[in-house]
Amino acid sequence: MREIDVRDITKIVARLCIESNYFATDDLVKATEESILKEESPAGRAALEKIRENQKIAAAEELAICQDTGVAVVFIEAGQDAHFIGGDLEQSIHEGVRQGYRDGYLRKSVVEDPLRRKNTGDNTPAVIHIRIVPGDKVKITIAPKGGGSENMSTVKMFAPSAGREGIIKFVVDWVKQAGANPCPPTVVGVGIGGTFEKVAMLAKMALLRPIGQPNPDPFYADMEKEILQKINALGIGPQGFGGRITSFAVHIETHPCHIASLPAAINMNCHVSRHQSFIL
Repeated sequence: MREIDVRDITKIVARLCIESNYFATDDLVKATEESILKEESPAGRAALEKIRENQKIAAAEELAICQDTGVAVVFIEAGQDAHFIGGDLEQSIHEGVRQGYRDGYLRKSVVEDPLRRKNTGDNTPAVIHIRIVPGDKVKITIAPKGGGSENMSTVKMFAPSAGREGIIKFVVDWVKQAGANPCPPTVVGVGIGGTFEKVAMLAKMALLRPIGQPNPDPFYADMEKEILQKINALGIGPQGFGGRITSFAVHIETHPCHIASLPAAINMNCHVSRHQSFIL
């Protein structure tokens, strides 16, 4: 049994909160640069060039890539042979978020009640997802989620007869309806299967995959490619200025489901598509 002090968790969470908001990941930089070369619309290309310039400035000056530094969504993959000591795991995560958003001068965007709307003042509580996995390691992933893209999320419970084509139409129509609201170019996370709550998590988890990495199942990889082509034919373009690049990628994650159900969900990341991980 390996012991892990939760104070180390706090330190790592704080650092990842800052790094995920300051530094574009390598896959995001690559997707942005490739899109600049592909984009045919002058306005769209100019928007992409500004997005890339913003990434460079944020990294060089250690500033937030976007003013909306999001709700801190935290994924923990905890090895079953790891034993946490020194305090409460979830409280240590909240404390890490509190410290990271304070020390990184990141905007505090969380209200303590959804209807009475008083700001908590420190961007806590985080949204925490913990999964038990084999081994004694702990993987921590921070994925700050801004309001603009998160508001463009949806879940639909289809009848199984909707099939492949029904899901494709659902995703393309939803992206068309969303327009410029999620700050494109987006990464479109699609969940298929499971149950009402599981499919939403699948769509969220799909956003953690490196941009453009296909689903390992060729059936779904082809589906991702087809949906992306249809989305980029909509003409919404970077930041809604028109063009070919409305989305960087479409990522599909699936799960077995009930014989009478075909759940589907969409969760989008905006053009900053933030997430950072560390294995302890």
